[in-house]
Amino acid sequence: MNIDKKNIGILGLGISGYWAAKLAKSMGANVFISDSKLDINNKYTKELISLGIDVELGCHSKKILNSDLVIKSPGIPRDIHIIQNLYSSNIEIISEIEFAYRLSNLKIIAVTGTNGKTTTVTCLYEVLKKKFNVVKSGNIGTPFSEIIYNENRGKYLKTDFCILELSSFQIDDIDTFKPDIAMILNISHDHLDRYKDFLDYCKSKINLFKNMSDDDLIIYNRDDKILYAEIEKIDKKFIEYSLDEKFSSFYLKNKKIESSQSNHSLDINDCKLSGIHNISNFIGVATIASQLGLKDREIFEALKIFEGLEHRFEMFKEVDNIKFINDSKSTNIASVKVAVESIDKNIILIMGGLPKESDFSAIIEYTRSVKSIIAYGVGSNDIYNSLSDSYEVIKINKFEKAITSAIQLAERGDSVLMSPGCASYDQFNNFEERGDCFKDIVERHYS
Repeated sequence: MNIDKKNIGILGLGISGYWAAKLAKSMGANVFISDSKLDINNKYTKELISLGIDVELGCHSKKILNSDLVIKSPGIPRDIHIIQNLYSSNIEIISEIEFAYRLSNLKIIAVTGTNGKTTTVTCLYEVLKKKFNVVKSGNIGTPFSEIIYNENRGKYLKTDFCILELSSFQIDDIDTFKPDIAMILNISHDHLDRYKDFLDYCKSKINLFKNMSDDDLIIYNRDDKILYAEIEKIDKKFIEYSLDEKFSSFYLKNKKIESSQSNHSLDINDCKLSGIHNISNFIGVATIASQLGLKDREIFEALKIFEGLEHRFEMFKEVDNIKFINDSKSTNIASVKVAVESIDKNIILIMGGLPKESDFSAIIEYTRSVKSIIAYGVGSNDIYNSLSDSYEVIKINKFEKAITSAIQLAERGDSVLMSPGCASYDQFNNFEERGDCFKDIVERHYS
């Protein structure tokens, strides 16, 4: 795509908008960037202005309508007034992912799913770097535009693959984007405030595959029932992975990940990362790595030492035979279920925050493993109303008091699992801050 002298408009001055602006300017475009907020990173603003980029803060004026092409931040919904004006003016609106793709020649591995994307992308990166020169990008923190900007300046040399973590919001505004390899981990209820209904959300995820052909690799988790039902509707060639050896070249048997292609295996008790959801994601990673020519021994060695990521089913402390697990990244009910299913019994479950949905009754099926539930914050009433007939549910508004109460309740053999199932924004700026706070409270209690 030649954008020299073109008018490129950008909506949203977050990190992806900042790098899209720098990339567009470096390719000779006239760049205008608009953000409705005033409290934007001042460093971003000063640098972009110094590069000759026109920056508008505090509103979205009609100036964006002079654009030949508009790049929209994934956080901006489609129904706001300025977006509707752009549609009425027949101005093309694309995502930052689509924009960077049009300016890229990199081979791409794209990973999406409701839960587990970041851990899986990081794991895949650690496995593939044994053989390839790989970079990771997308929703994981490094915008794709930054990767392409640095590629153009020779900061990355001879990159074999760029591994992209993609959210549904990033996928929504793709048009020609076509990865060489794509993997989808799961689909469960999430972000329904941004979609008409759950089916609309499912279509967004599956849209990742729309431009892919039989020459590309499309890999999906057959064990996810919702995902399997959606895949069945599509006339494309897929590779499935599963815990079950009937459907997968890698599978779980007798607490070992086995391979149908060799005698090598991986004892899951030897892995640094636990949880059946992580084992499933390991199998997905192994499937891609094997397709790219890595040997089973190399794959299993890398999986064995992978430590996972902070705030994602992070078993960070054990005191007096009581385990403390930080699963702060859990922001929907499906992720709580996954966490609970990874622990056999005696769970003290801490849930709460800003709920994305009001019905938590899907947790009722775990009465054999969950001893009690502590519900905190804005979501505490919904959690109590959904679950108090089946569990002892203790309502506590403040997060710190909720954690202290869980510690006091815990006995030898228990697991204190902080898997909120809600967004963090009622009492924290983000899930990382919430997880750090949980760990700090526990550490202070036992210091």
